[in-house]
Amino acid sequence: MKIFTYLAVFGAKIIENALSTLRLIVVAKGKKIFGAILQFIIAFVWVITTGIVVTDVKKDPLKLVFFALGSLIGSYLGSFIEEKIALGQDMMTVIIDNKYCDKLIKELEKKQYFVSKINGQNQNQDISILFILNEKKQRKKVIDIIQQIDNKAIISIEAIKDMTYKEAK
Repeated sequence: MKIFTYLAVFGAKIIENALSTLRLIVVAKGKKIFGAILQFIIAFVWVITTGIVVTDVKKDPLKLVFFALGSLIGSYLGSFIEEKIALGQDMMTVIIDNKYCDKLIKELEKKQYFVSKINGQNQNQDISILFILNEKKQRKKVIDIIQQIDNKAIISIEAIKDMTYKEAK
């Protein structure tokens, strides 16, 4: 019967921590109501799980181990889920040698990514600084395109919380 308790605690902590990670992401994306609903579920699971663990913990300290292991796996799983869901947009800043710039811009625009360019200089060479807007789900594809054209390009990525864009009439 104890193994059932251990597995229940382990499973509940996985669910709780995975949902906690997901909650942080959705709240950061401005989805407050969904975040609040997730927090309700998280609190409910936490109270039940913690109650099970702290009851007679001195007699059965192995419950703490399963509690901690569930937290570990749940945190990793939450990060994995976030990576797969990939909500929102990215702003990539790319520092690239000028000789590759036009080719990269053409390739990105052909795939309908929004690209802006600033000319600059780095020590002794001319460079371009590109700003690329893309959906997070497209991040790997954009990075692959950049690295195929210039594998020495410097890429910095920032998540965008909100973005508004109106087409000119």
